[in-house]
Amino acid sequence: MLVAHATWHGGALCLWAERTGPYDTGASETHPFASRDFTGTSYEPFVKGAARVELTMTLPTHGGLPTPSAELGPRPIDGEPGLRGWRVPALVLEPFPAMALLQAAEDAADVIPGSDLRYLCLLADEAVHLAGRGRVLPRLLREDGDLVARWHPVLDDAGRLGDLVRAMPAACRAADGGRPAAEVLREALCGLVDTAVRGVVPHPLLPVRRGKVPDRVPLAERWVEALTGPSPEVPREPRDDADDLIAELDAWAAAARRPSGPLRVCFRLAEPTPGVPGGDVLDAAASWTLDQKERPGDPWRVEFALQGTDDPSLYVPAAMLWAGEAASVPDAEETLLTGLGRALRLFPDLAAALDTPTPFELTLDTAGAFRFLRQAAPMLSAAGFGVLLPQWAGKAKLGMKLTTRSQDGEGSGAVASSGFDLQGMVDFRWDLAIGDDTVDEAELEELARLKTPLVRLRGQWVELDEEQLQAALDFLRHPRQGTMTAGEAMRAVIHAGDDALPLTEVDADGAFGVLISGESDRRLTPMTTPEGFNGTLRPFQERGLAWLTFLEKVGLGGILADSMGLGKTAQTLALLASEREDGAAPAPTLLIGPMSLVGNWQREAAKFTPKLRVYVHHGTARHRDDDLVAAVGRSDLVLTTYGTAARDAESLARVRWGRVVCDEAQALKNSGTRQARAVRSIPARTRIALTGTPVENHLTELWSIMEFANPGLLGPRSAFRERFAVPIEKDGDERAAQALRRATQPFVLRRLKTDKSIISDLPEKQEIKVYCNLTPEQASLYQATLDDMLAQISESDEKQRRGLVLATMAKLKQVCNHPAHLLKDGSRLPGRSGKLERLEEICAEVLDQGEKALVFTQYAEFGSMLRPYLASRLERPVLWLHGGTSRTERDELVQRFQSEEEPSVFLLSLKAAGTGLTLTAANHVVHVDRWWNPAVEDQATDRAFRIGQTRNVQVRKFICVGTMEERVDEMIERKKALAESIVGTGEDWLTELSVAELRDVLRLSPEAVSS
Repeated sequence: MLVAHATWHGGALCLWAERTGPYDTGASETHPFASRDFTGTSYEPFVKGAARVELTMTLPTHGGLPTPSAELGPRPIDGEPGLRGWRVPALVLEPFPAMALLQAAEDAADVIPGSDLRYLCLLADEAVHLAGRGRVLPRLLREDGDLVARWHPVLDDAGRLGDLVRAMPAACRAADGGRPAAEVLREALCGLVDTAVRGVVPHPLLPVRRGKVPDRVPLAERWVEALTGPSPEVPREPRDDADDLIAELDAWAAAARRPSGPLRVCFRLAEPTPGVPGGDVLDAAASWTLDQKERPGDPWRVEFALQGTDDPSLYVPAAMLWAGEAASVPDAEETLLTGLGRALRLFPDLAAALDTPTPFELTLDTAGAFRFLRQAAPMLSAAGFGVLLPQWAGKAKLGMKLTTRSQDGEGSGAVASSGFDLQGMVDFRWDLAIGDDTVDEAELEELARLKTPLVRLRGQWVELDEEQLQAALDFLRHPRQGTMTAGEAMRAVIHAGDDALPLTEVDADGAFGVLISGESDRRLTPMTTPEGFNGTLRPFQERGLAWLTFLEKVGLGGILADSMGLGKTAQTLALLASEREDGAAPAPTLLIGPMSLVGNWQREAAKFTPKLRVYVHHGTARHRDDDLVAAVGRSDLVLTTYGTAARDAESLARVRWGRVVCDEAQALKNSGTRQARAVRSIPARTRIALTGTPVENHLTELWSIMEFANPGLLGPRSAFRERFAVPIEKDGDERAAQALRRATQPFVLRRLKTDKSIISDLPEKQEIKVYCNLTPEQASLYQATLDDMLAQISESDEKQRRGLVLATMAKLKQVCNHPAHLLKDGSRLPGRSGKLERLEEICAEVLDQGEKALVFTQYAEFGSMLRPYLASRLERPVLWLHGGTSRTERDELVQRFQSEEEPSVFLLSLKAAGTGLTLTAANHVVHVDRWWNPAVEDQATDRAFRIGQTRNVQVRKFICVGTMEERVDEMIERKKALAESIVGTGEDWLTELSVAELRDVLRLSPEAVSS
C-alpha cells in the first residue's frame, strides 16, 4: 500500500510517499517508511523531472519510530506519542504539474492520498474557484533579490478563511520544525491561485509590438508580460526603480482587502454539533421522558466578529483578529472591544466573555442560547450590530395542522361529478405539529414539564417558549375532531392561527383539497377544448378552464391573474362555450371592462365563440329598464364598461346573472369608489376577476378585488389591513405573507409566460436600459426647476406636500424628455434633447432592419410633438394612439399596424394603450419616459410580448443618467423582490420622502450632461 503525502514548503508543493513493508529500525534520523518513488503509479506522469529534496518534518513518534498515518490502518500504541524531527525524501513539483496532480490525486486507484494531500487538493479547488470569480489581483514582489509578478487571491469570505485554517492537518505545516497554519495557508493559496490564473489567462496580455522595438521596455510592460507566461520573473534593466509600482499595487491589494465601509461588531450563533455531549437533546430515537436537566450543558457558542456595514459579506472573525491575521483592517481591535462594551448593556451575558483580554466567543447553555435568539438578537440588530442566526431560527415552530376528509368517498382529490357544496359536510381533525412531526398530548405535557426552550427533534432544532406551550395545552383541551361544513373549513383555514400557535399545514382530500391546493389547476384534470370554441387551447389554458369550471361548480369566485398575453379572454370564452356543449342555456354572463376593451371582446367572441349571442350595453342608444331585461334574455354574453355599469347598476341588478366578469379588474382596486361599490352591488351566482396585476401599489387592492370575487371571505377591510397589509408592507413580515398566500391561493390562479413549464414556444424578452445624457439646456432647466420646487416643498404643509412632490416629478420628467415639453412654447425639437436623439437613432435602426416598434410615452402632449417630428425624420408614417382616439380610429390603427408588411413605428399613450391591445407585429418596445410602476410598464410591453409573437422582443427603457430617473430606477430595482412576491410599486411612495431625501433623489449629477 502506498500513501501519498504533501506539504507546501519553499513556495512549492513537496510530495512524498509512505509505504508499508520492511523498513530500517535502526537509529537513523531518516523516516523509515518514507520514499519519493512513484514509479509505476498513476502519479508518475506528474512527477517526471521533479527536483529531489530532503525535508525535516516534525512528526508524531512512538517507540523510536514515526507513527504511521491513519490511512495505513489502526496500529496498537502504548502510551502517548511525542514529536520528533525526521528527514523525509521528497519531490518538488513545478507549479503546473503540481496543480494537475492536485486536481487528479483523489481519483487515483493505486495511491491513497493522505489527509495532508487531500487538504491541498481542497485548496487547489478553492484557488480555481477564486480565479473563476475574478477574486484575484496582480502583484509585483521582491523574492531573493529578483522581481517577480504574481497573482494573489482576494478573500471575500473571512469565515471561509478561518475554516480553512482550522481544518489544516498538522502534517501540512510540519516542515522545518512546524509553521503557523495561517502562514502556510496564505503561501499555498497564493501559489495555487497564481498557477490557476496563468492556466486560463492568454499569453501575452498586451499586443505584440510591431515595427522597431524600443531600446528600453518600460517596467510595467515587462511586469504584465511576466503575469501570464510560464515564468513569473520580471527581467531587470538598468535604472529600474520598482518601488513606485510595488507601492501602487500594494495599495490596490490593501484596498481590496479592507472593508468598503465602516465596521460593526457582529454576533454569530453557532449551534451544538450533533454527537457531542449536549448536542442531541430530544431525538427521534430518544425517549420523550428523558430528563434534560440531568444532561451536561449544551455547547452553544456566540462568535464575535467585525463586519462591513456597507458590505456585510466582509466578515473578520475575532479569533483571526487576535491571531494577527487581519492586519489590513485599521483599528480592528479597538473597534471590536468598543463594540462589545456597547453591546454589554443589551446583552448582559457578554460579561463572562469580556473577562479575557482577547474575547472571541461566548459559550452558552440551551437557556442562554434561547435568550439570545428571542431577546438579545433582536435588540442587538435594532441597535446596529450584525447578527447571524442559524437557518432554522424562527422557522420550525409549534403549530396547528388541520386534516379533513370528505364524506362522499371522493378521497382522491378529484371533483365529484355532482359538484361541491359549501354546505356539504367534511370530517376534520386538528393536531399539533412541529415541522413535519405531530405531537400528542403526552409528549406536549412532557415538554412543558421539562421547560426546555430549544429542543432537537428529528434532527432539527425547534424553539418552544412558554407562551406557545401554554397555547398548545389550551388548544388540546378543546374538541379537536368532528364534522363541519366545507364553508366552515374554508373559513377556518383562512382565519386560523395566531402568533403563538400558527396554522402550519392543511391536509385535505376531495374537492376541498383541490380548492386549498397551492397548484389547484394542476390537481384538476385538464378539460379539452369545447366543441363550441373555434380554436385549440394550450395545455395551461385547458387547466385554467378546468379551474374556472371547478369554481363555478362549487359556487365560488376567483381571480384569473395570468400575466398579459396568456389568453385570459380565450379561457373565459371557452368557459362560456363549455357550459353550452350539451344544449343547456345557463344564465347570461355580464362582462365589465374598460371602454377600450369592449371592441376587443366583441371581435374575440366572434372569432372564438361565433355561436354566442353577444349584446353590447354601451352608448346613448343602449337599452334601459324592461328593454334591457329583454335584451339580456336574448343574449349569452353582455359587454359593458365600468362607467356604464356604475350609471346603470340599478337596472343591471334586476337581471338574474349567472356570473359577472370584470376584465382589467384592477379598476376595482379602490374599494370605496362609486364604481367599485356599484359593480359589487350587481348580484350573480359567481364572479370572476381578470387581471394581470392583482396588486399594483398596496395589498388592500388585492382585498378589494377579492371582495368583488368572494364577498366577505377575507373579512372586513380594517381587519385585513391590521393582519396582513401593515405587517407585510411596513415590516416585511414573512409569516403574515405566508398566511396571506394560504388565504388567497385557492381563489387566485397566476401563471407567468416567462415560466417555460407554462409555455415553451414564446420567444425571449430582452430588457435593455438605454442611458441618455442631458443637453446643457436641459441641465440648466432641470436645476432651475428643482431649486424652485424644493423651496416650495420645504415651506409647504402636509396637505400641500404630496401634490408638490408629484408635480416636481412630472416637471423634471418633462425636462428629461425635452425642454419644449416643459416650456410648451412650440419651439423647435432638433438638437435639444439626448432622449430624442437616441429615440430617433433606435427607430431608424428598427426600420432599416425591416421591423416594427412600439414607442410608449405617458404624456399625450409629448406624443403629439413626437409624431410629426419622427415622421419627417424617418420618412415613414408614424401611427399615434392616445386617449382622444375614437374607438373606430383605434381599431383601424391596430388593424393597419398588424396587417401592413412595411416597417413602421407606432407611438402610443401609456394610459390609453397600455392594456387590451394585441400588437404582435412589433418586436421592439421603447419606453421613452418611465411610469415607475413595473406592473404598468410590463402591461404595456405585453402588447407585443404575448401569444402570437414569433420573434424575440427587445424592450428599451430610457433613463437620463445623473438625474432622478437613474436614482428612482435603482430604488425600484431594490424593491422588486417585494413587488414580485406580493406587493407592487407605484409613484406615490416618493411623496413620503423627506426634503433631504428628495434632494438626494432629484439632484443633478455632473455626469448628466453630455460633453
